[in-house]
Amino acid sequence: MTDDRGDDLKRDFEAAAFRRLVEHLRGRADVQNIDLMNLAGFCRNCLADWYREAAQAAGVAMDKDEARRIVYGMPYAEWRARHQREATPEQKAAFEKSHPKGH
Repeated sequence: MTDDRGDDLKRDFEAAAFRRLVEHLRGRADVQNIDLMNLAGFCRNCLADWYREAAQAAGVAMDKDEARRIVYGMPYAEWRARHQREATPEQKAAFEKSHPKGH
């Protein structure tokens, strides 16, 4: 897919995959961000940051709270109050191991 139509289709497919990922993550509030970070190296907040960076690169002003609302489907503070649990010592240790300071 190298022509303009191919580029448009690729963008449409990527957008559809993004929407499906976001919906999947919204439906899996049982999976904590630290679990995502430990297993995949990114979390919902990373996804929101990438979205915000893309918007800003296109000249669209967007703050962190707005981007997180798009990913979480609600204000981040509300999601945290409803779903976020304190990380266990095991989760924290795994995070430190996979994300050493200075890296």
